[in-house]
Amino acid sequence: MIIVTGGAGFIGGNLTLALNARGYDDIWVVDNLQNGIKYRNLLECRIADYLDKHEFLRRLQQGDLPVTTIEAVFHQGACSTTTEWDGRYMMENNYEYSKILYHFCQRHKIPFIYASSAAVYGGGKRFAEELACESPLNVYGYSKFQFDQYVRRHQNEQTAQVVGLRYFNVYGPREAHKGAMASVAFHLHNQLLQTGAVKLFSGCDGYADGEQRRDFVYVGDVVDVNLWFLDHPGVSGIFNAGTGRSQTFNDVARAVLAYHQRGELQYIPFPEHLKGCYQSFTEADLSQLRAAGCDVEFKTVEQGVPLYLGWLGG
Repeated sequence: MIIVTGGAGFIGGNLTLALNARGYDDIWVVDNLQNGIKYRNLLECRIADYLDKHEFLRRLQQGDLPVTTIEAVFHQGACSTTTEWDGRYMMENNYEYSKILYHFCQRHKIPFIYASSAAVYGGGKRFAEELACESPLNVYGYSKFQFDQYVRRHQNEQTAQVVGLRYFNVYGPREAHKGAMASVAFHLHNQLLQTGAVKLFSGCDGYADGEQRRDFVYVGDVVDVNLWFLDHPGVSGIFNAGTGRSQTFNDVARAVLAYHQRGELQYIPFPEHLKGCYQSFTEADLSQLRAAGCDVEFKTVEQGVPLYLGWLGG
Protein backbone atom coordinates (compact mmCIF):
# COMPACT_ATOMS: atom_id res chain seq x y z
CA MET A 1 0.00 0.00 0.00
CA ILE A 2 1.10 3.56 -0.75
CA ILE A 3 -0.23 6.63 1.07
CA VAL A 4 -0.44 9.94 -0.81
CA THR A 5 -1.31 12.94 1.34
CA GLY A 6 -2.67 15.84 -0.67
CA GLY A 7 -3.67 13.14 -3.14
CA ALA A 8 -6.63 15.14 -4.44
CA GLY A 9 -4.39 18.13 -5.08
CA PHE A 10 -2.27 19.18 -8.02
CA ILE A 11 0.93 17.18 -7.72
CA GLY A 12 -0.73 14.52 -5.56
CA GLY A 13 -3.43 13.83 -8.13
CA ASN A 14 -0.92 13.48 -10.95
CA LEU A 15 1.27 11.28 -8.76
CA THR A 16 -1.66 9.00 -7.93
CA LEU A 17 -2.42 8.59 -11.64
CA ALA A 18 1.22 7.83 -12.36
CA LEU A 19 1.21 5.16 -9.65
CA ASN A 20 -1.90 3.69 -11.29
CA ALA A 21 -0.03 3.58 -14.61
CA ARG A 22 2.61 1.48 -12.86
CA GLY A 23 -0.02 -0.97 -11.68
CA TYR A 24 -0.55 0.37 -8.17
CA ASP A 25 -4.16 0.66 -7.04
CA ASP A 26 -3.71 -0.11 -3.34
CA ILE A 27 -3.40 3.62 -2.65
CA TRP A 28 -4.80 5.57 0.26
CA VAL A 29 -5.46 9.18 -0.66
CA VAL A 30 -5.47 11.62 2.26
CA ASP A 31 -6.76 15.14 1.72
CA ASN A 32 -9.12 17.87 2.86
CA LEU A 33 -12.05 18.26 0.47
CA GLN A 34 -13.37 21.44 2.03
CA ASN A 35 -12.64 22.79 -1.43
CA GLY A 36 -14.91 20.18 -3.00
CA ILE A 37 -13.89 20.92 -6.57
CA LYS A 38 -10.70 18.93 -5.93
CA TYR A 39 -12.68 15.69 -6.21
CA ARG A 40 -12.30 16.05 -9.98
CA ASN A 41 -8.59 15.29 -9.66
CA LEU A 42 -9.50 11.81 -8.40
CA LEU A 43 -12.09 10.87 -11.01
CA GLU A 44 -9.61 8.98 -13.19
CA CYS A 45 -7.70 7.48 -10.26
CA ARG A 46 -7.99 3.96 -8.90
CA ILE A 47 -7.59 4.08 -5.15
CA ALA A 48 -8.27 1.71 -2.26
CA ASP A 49 -9.53 4.37 0.14
CA TYR A 50 -9.95 8.08 0.76
CA LEU A 51 -9.39 9.55 4.23
CA ASP A 52 -9.93 13.09 5.44
CA LYS A 53 -6.72 14.54 6.82
CA HIS A 54 -8.06 14.73 10.38
CA GLU A 55 -9.37 11.16 10.32
CA PHE A 56 -6.01 9.99 8.99
CA LEU A 57 -4.15 11.77 11.78
CA ARG A 58 -6.52 10.29 14.37
CA ARG A 59 -5.90 6.78 13.06
CA LEU A 60 -2.18 7.38 12.85
CA GLN A 61 -1.92 8.65 16.42
CA GLN A 62 -4.10 5.83 17.77
CA GLY A 63 -2.06 3.17 15.99
CA ASP A 64 -4.95 2.22 13.73
CA LEU A 65 -3.10 1.94 10.42
CA PRO A 66 -1.90 -1.26 8.67
CA VAL A 67 1.76 -0.27 9.06
CA THR A 68 3.20 -3.58 7.87
CA THR A 69 1.61 -3.13 4.45
CA ILE A 70 2.70 0.49 3.82
CA GLU A 71 5.39 0.59 1.13
CA ALA A 72 5.88 4.36 1.13
CA VAL A 73 4.32 7.68 2.13
CA PHE A 74 4.27 10.55 -0.39
CA HIS A 75 3.53 13.63 1.71
CA GLN A 76 2.24 16.22 -0.78
CA GLY A 77 -0.40 17.76 1.49
CA ALA A 78 0.17 21.38 2.53
CA CYS A 79 -1.20 24.88 2.39
CA SER A 80 0.66 26.27 -0.62
CA THR A 81 -0.88 29.76 -0.63
CA THR A 82 2.14 32.06 -0.63
CA THR A 83 -0.06 35.07 0.25
CA GLU A 84 -1.43 33.40 3.42
CA TRP A 85 -0.07 35.27 6.45
CA ASP A 86 -1.78 33.32 9.24
CA GLY A 87 1.45 31.90 10.62
CA ARG A 88 -0.23 29.77 13.29
CA TYR A 89 -2.34 28.02 10.66
CA MET A 90 0.60 27.65 8.28
CA MET A 91 2.91 26.12 10.87
CA GLU A 92 0.26 23.75 12.18
CA ASN A 93 -0.72 22.61 8.69
CA ASN A 94 2.72 22.44 7.04
CA TYR A 95 5.17 21.95 9.89
CA GLU A 96 3.52 20.11 12.80
CA TYR A 97 1.59 17.76 10.50
CA SER A 98 4.80 16.94 8.62
CA LYS A 99 6.66 16.19 11.87
CA ILE A 100 3.98 13.73 12.96
CA LEU A 101 4.19 11.89 9.62
CA TYR A 102 7.98 11.95 9.66
CA HIS A 103 8.19 10.27 13.07
CA PHE A 104 5.48 7.76 12.15
CA CYS A 105 7.49 6.70 9.11
CA GLN A 106 10.71 6.56 11.10
CA ARG A 107 9.16 4.38 13.81
CA HIS A 108 7.95 1.91 11.23
CA LYS A 109 10.87 2.19 8.77
CA ILE A 110 8.67 3.47 5.94
CA PRO A 111 10.15 5.56 3.08
CA PHE A 112 8.96 9.17 3.38
CA ILE A 113 9.04 11.44 0.32
CA TYR A 114 7.72 14.92 1.02
CA ALA A 115 7.05 18.22 -0.74
CA SER A 116 9.35 21.07 0.14
CA SER A 117 9.48 24.25 -1.92
CA ALA A 118 11.81 26.64 -3.72
CA ALA A 119 10.12 29.31 -1.58
CA VAL A 120 12.75 28.47 1.06
CA TYR A 121 15.32 30.36 -1.04
CA GLY A 122 13.50 33.70 -1.00
CA GLY A 123 15.10 36.48 -2.98
CA GLY A 124 18.53 34.92 -3.34
CA LYS A 125 20.41 34.41 -6.58
CA ARG A 126 21.80 30.94 -5.84
CA PHE A 127 19.46 28.01 -5.38
CA ALA A 128 21.53 25.22 -3.87
CA GLU A 129 20.42 22.98 -0.99
CA GLU A 130 22.55 24.84 1.55
CA LEU A 131 21.57 26.87 4.60
CA ALA A 132 23.54 29.87 3.34
CA CYS A 133 21.21 30.09 0.31
CA GLU A 134 17.95 29.87 2.28
CA SER A 135 16.02 32.96 3.39
CA PRO A 136 12.24 32.71 2.75
CA LEU A 137 10.22 35.83 1.96
CA ASN A 138 6.88 34.66 3.40
CA VAL A 139 5.51 32.42 6.13
CA TYR A 140 4.68 29.67 3.63
CA GLY A 141 8.35 29.51 2.67
CA TYR A 142 9.30 29.59 6.34
CA SER A 143 7.05 26.61 7.14
CA LYS A 144 8.81 24.57 4.46
CA PHE A 145 12.23 25.85 5.47
CA GLN A 146 11.67 24.96 9.12
CA PHE A 147 10.60 21.40 8.31
CA ASP A 148 13.67 20.94 6.11
CA GLN A 149 15.72 22.12 9.08
CA TYR A 150 13.98 19.62 11.32
CA VAL A 151 14.77 16.79 8.90
CA ARG A 152 18.41 17.86 8.74
CA ARG A 153 18.63 17.92 12.53
CA HIS A 154 17.44 14.31 12.72
CA GLN A 155 19.14 12.91 9.62
CA ASN A 156 21.68 10.85 11.57
CA GLU A 157 18.83 9.03 13.35
CA GLN A 158 16.91 8.00 10.25
CA THR A 159 15.76 4.39 9.97
CA ALA A 160 14.36 4.66 6.43
CA GLN A 161 14.53 6.83 3.33
CA VAL A 162 13.61 10.50 3.79
CA VAL A 163 13.50 12.73 0.70
CA GLY A 164 12.48 16.38 0.54
CA LEU A 165 11.77 17.76 -2.94
CA ARG A 166 11.99 21.51 -3.38
CA TYR A 167 9.46 22.16 -6.11
CA PHE A 168 10.05 25.20 -8.27
CA ASN A 169 7.25 26.73 -10.40
CA VAL A 170 5.22 23.65 -11.27
CA TYR A 171 2.54 23.85 -13.96
CA GLY A 172 0.34 21.36 -15.73
CA PRO A 173 -2.88 19.34 -15.57
CA ARG A 174 -5.12 19.25 -12.46
CA GLU A 175 -4.25 22.61 -10.92
CA ALA A 176 -7.50 24.53 -11.60
CA HIS A 177 -8.66 24.20 -7.97
CA LYS A 178 -5.67 26.29 -6.85
CA GLY A 179 -7.37 29.47 -8.05
CA ALA A 180 -5.04 32.46 -7.73
CA MET A 181 -2.16 30.10 -6.86
CA ALA A 182 -2.46 28.21 -10.17
CA SER A 183 0.37 28.61 -12.66
CA VAL A 184 1.06 31.51 -14.99
CA ALA A 185 0.36 29.26 -17.98
CA PHE A 186 -3.09 28.39 -16.59
CA HIS A 187 -4.04 32.02 -16.01
CA LEU A 188 -2.70 33.27 -19.33
CA HIS A 189 -4.59 30.54 -21.20
CA ASN A 190 -7.85 31.57 -19.52
CA GLN A 191 -7.20 35.27 -20.06
CA LEU A 192 -6.66 34.70 -23.76
CA LEU A 193 -9.86 32.70 -24.14
CA GLN A 194 -11.85 35.34 -22.25
CA THR A 195 -10.34 38.60 -23.51
CA GLY A 196 -8.08 37.85 -26.47
CA ALA A 197 -5.05 39.12 -24.53
CA VAL A 198 -2.61 37.88 -21.90
CA LYS A 199 -1.36 40.07 -19.06
CA LEU A 200 1.90 40.02 -17.13
CA PHE A 201 3.30 42.18 -14.35
CA SER A 202 5.43 45.11 -15.36
CA GLY A 203 9.08 45.10 -14.38
CA CYS A 204 10.38 44.94 -10.80
CA ASP A 205 13.65 44.32 -8.95
CA GLY A 206 15.61 45.62 -11.92
CA TYR A 207 13.86 43.37 -14.46
CA ALA A 208 12.11 44.79 -17.54
CA ASP A 209 8.40 44.13 -18.19
CA GLY A 210 7.74 40.39 -18.10
CA GLU A 211 11.45 39.62 -17.86
CA GLN A 212 11.35 38.28 -14.31
CA ARG A 213 12.73 34.74 -14.49
CA ARG A 214 11.49 31.55 -12.87
CA ASP A 215 12.32 27.88 -13.12
CA PHE A 216 9.05 26.63 -14.68
CA VAL A 217 8.77 22.83 -14.39
CA TYR A 218 6.13 20.55 -15.92
CA VAL A 219 4.19 18.52 -13.38
CA GLY A 220 4.81 15.22 -15.19
CA ASP A 221 8.55 15.72 -14.74
CA VAL A 222 8.11 16.42 -11.01
CA VAL A 223 6.08 13.21 -10.71
CA ASP A 224 8.88 11.31 -12.46
CA VAL A 225 11.35 12.61 -9.86
CA ASN A 226 9.10 11.36 -7.04
CA LEU A 227 8.89 7.95 -8.66
CA TRP A 228 12.65 7.82 -9.20
CA PHE A 229 13.15 8.12 -5.46
CA LEU A 230 10.50 5.45 -4.86
CA ASP A 231 12.63 3.18 -7.06
CA HIS A 232 15.81 4.10 -5.14
CA PRO A 233 14.97 3.70 -1.44
CA GLY A 234 18.64 3.87 -0.49
CA VAL A 235 18.85 7.56 -1.48
CA SER A 236 17.89 10.22 1.07
CA GLY A 237 18.31 13.98 1.28
CA ILE A 238 16.80 17.30 0.27
CA PHE A 239 16.85 17.94 -3.47
CA ASN A 240 15.76 20.62 -5.91
CA ALA A 241 13.01 19.63 -8.32
CA GLY A 242 13.22 22.10 -11.18
CA THR A 243 14.60 22.21 -14.70
CA GLY A 244 17.88 23.87 -13.81
CA ARG A 245 17.25 26.68 -16.27
CA SER A 246 15.26 29.85 -15.64
CA GLN A 247 12.95 31.27 -18.29
CA THR A 248 11.08 34.54 -18.43
CA PHE A 249 7.39 35.12 -17.89
CA ASN A 250 7.47 36.49 -21.43
CA ASP A 251 8.59 33.03 -22.59
CA VAL A 252 5.47 31.52 -21.01
CA ALA A 253 3.26 34.20 -22.58
CA ARG A 254 4.82 33.63 -26.00
CA ALA A 255 4.26 29.88 -25.68
CA VAL A 256 0.58 30.45 -24.89
CA LEU A 257 0.15 32.91 -27.77
CA ALA A 258 1.97 30.56 -30.16
CA TYR A 259 -0.25 27.64 -29.16
CA HIS A 260 -3.44 29.63 -29.80
CA GLN A 261 -1.95 31.49 -32.78
CA ARG A 262 -3.69 34.68 -31.72
CA GLY A 263 -3.87 37.32 -29.00
CA GLU A 264 -1.66 40.10 -27.67
CA LEU A 265 0.60 40.57 -24.66
CA GLN A 266 -0.12 43.41 -22.21
CA TYR A 267 1.59 44.52 -18.99
CA ILE A 268 -0.10 45.64 -15.78
CA PRO A 269 1.39 47.50 -12.78
CA PHE A 270 3.28 45.35 -10.29
CA PRO A 271 1.05 44.84 -7.20
CA GLU A 272 2.04 46.81 -4.12
CA HIS A 273 1.26 43.94 -1.75
CA LEU A 274 3.82 41.69 -3.46
CA LYS A 275 6.73 44.10 -3.26
CA GLY A 276 9.43 42.66 -1.03
CA CYS A 277 7.68 39.27 -0.92
CA TYR A 278 8.19 38.19 -4.53
CA GLN A 279 10.78 35.95 -6.12
CA SER A 280 11.83 37.68 -9.33
CA PHE A 281 14.38 34.99 -10.12
CA THR A 282 14.58 31.25 -9.43
CA GLU A 283 16.76 28.59 -11.01
CA ALA A 284 17.29 25.17 -9.51
CA ASP A 285 20.83 23.99 -8.94
CA LEU A 286 20.57 20.32 -9.94
CA SER A 287 24.05 19.30 -8.80
CA GLN A 288 22.84 17.25 -5.83
CA LEU A 289 19.94 15.69 -7.74
CA ARG A 290 22.27 14.54 -10.52
CA ALA A 291 24.94 13.43 -8.05
CA ALA A 292 22.31 11.20 -6.43
CA GLY A 293 21.83 9.52 -9.82
CA CYS A 294 18.44 10.96 -10.77
CA ASP A 295 18.41 11.20 -14.57
CA VAL A 296 14.91 12.61 -15.16
CA GLU A 297 14.92 15.00 -18.12
CA PHE A 298 12.95 18.24 -17.73
CA LYS A 299 10.89 19.90 -20.44
CA THR A 300 11.41 23.49 -21.48
CA VAL A 301 8.52 25.96 -21.39
CA GLU A 302 8.31 25.60 -25.17
CA GLN A 303 7.84 21.83 -24.77
CA GLY A 304 5.66 21.70 -21.67
CA VAL A 305 3.18 24.52 -22.21
CA PRO A 306 1.73 23.10 -25.47
CA LEU A 307 1.28 19.70 -23.76
CA TYR A 308 -0.60 21.39 -20.94
CA LEU A 309 -2.78 23.59 -23.14
CA GLY A 310 -3.66 20.58 -25.27
CA TRP A 311 -4.86 18.87 -22.10
CA LEU A 312 -6.86 21.95 -21.05
CA GLY A 313 -8.49 22.31 -24.46
CA GLY A 314 -10.29 25.42 -25.64
